[in-house]
Amino acid sequence: MGSALLVFAGGVNSLILPVRGELEGFSAASLGLLGTGWALGYVAGCLRTPALVARVGHIRAFGAMCAIAAIAVLLSLVLISPEVWIPVRALSGFCFAGAAMIVESWLNERADAKSRGKVFGIYTMVNLAATTAGQMVLTLGEASGYFFFVLAAMVYCLALLPTAISATSTPRPLTQVSLDLGKLWRNSPIAVFAVLMVGVSNAAFATLAAVYCARIGLSLGEIALFASIPILAGAASQIPVGIVSDRLDRRKVLVAVTVLAMLADALFLFTGLTQALAVLVLSAFFGATVFAMYPVIVAHASDHAEPGSFIQVSGGLLLVFGIGSIVGPTVAGFAMTTFGASSLFAVTGMAHMLLLLFALVRLRIAPAVAAVDKVAFQSKPLARSSTPETAALAAGETETDAHPPETPKADHGSISSRKE
Repeated sequence: MGSALLVFAGGVNSLILPVRGELEGFSAASLGLLGTGWALGYVAGCLRTPALVARVGHIRAFGAMCAIAAIAVLLSLVLISPEVWIPVRALSGFCFAGAAMIVESWLNERADAKSRGKVFGIYTMVNLAATTAGQMVLTLGEASGYFFFVLAAMVYCLALLPTAISATSTPRPLTQVSLDLGKLWRNSPIAVFAVLMVGVSNAAFATLAAVYCARIGLSLGEIALFASIPILAGAASQIPVGIVSDRLDRRKVLVAVTVLAMLADALFLFTGLTQALAVLVLSAFFGATVFAMYPVIVAHASDHAEPGSFIQVSGGLLLVFGIGSIVGPTVAGFAMTTFGASSLFAVTGMAHMLLLLFALVRLRIAPAVAAVDKVAFQSKPLARSSTPETAALAAGETETDAHPPETPKADHGSISSRKE
């Protein structure tokens, strides 16, 4: 319940800001920096929340995160300017990451090896539904008023109630993951580079899609659909993509998906579509490709990792994704300010092109993983809303045994030095 309310409020907040900023006349560059601020705060939250929870406890930390997130939303309403919104958005990212980690830690504590997969699946679907509902609620009013800001703040406050009144014992210390690029690169160069480029692309789209829609003349309801449909399409496409990647070289699957993503980029960039139905259909195609890449990348990196290092590998890749998320919205925002709305897809297309070229090089110089050495593909929530605790919750029985509840950190052990 707490997680559903949290991501519902996050869905409202993430969409109302760029829409309202566009109405207020903010430049695309300024609105892109909102995404950069969010990514900076989110990565910092993933890194610093474990120490905060160790000092004050789960319930107090979660309550503080929700309260500060509510204050940040209201501050965005009271002081409408990019100079205020950018650091406030970073604060929101920090609080959102911290609150999500605490929820996931609680679920991780309560799930045993047999129920972990079911718990993770339910948690992912609840968050997907709540995020979509939060974005779609914008169809019920006007972005020019105060309603959606106040609604998001109220729901952030409601999110702290389930844990505040819970009588269950608090869970173990949170998972901590350090960023060791050298180890990650030795484990799988293609995974590191690919997840960096996916971070650039996906964060640019997530931050500025609403701005693109507003500038081609879509209504607020159509903008909400444009933000939600790609997420749903990406969640659905992970199933067939995962089945294929378990049977073939995952790098080839990644190449195929990337080519399709580049096709979607090109259609957005060169066709000049403005008709709502055509744009929404194309957004579904775009989402089905770009949001299916991240779980393939994590699965490929896990194929090369030593047993027991799944959390370390996936958590490290998440932080690399965060670095890309810092860069992408800034570059796309300045591109849209200089060259127009459709240049958003020039930025995503360039990221996908670089990913494709690097993957093709790796295919030529490194052998594929043997089928017997592959781990099972696992669908993932959006990387933009994942934390190291998400990886811990998603870990299977083997990983649970390798990281017992008493172990507060997940950055011990080594990553295999095998390359793909």
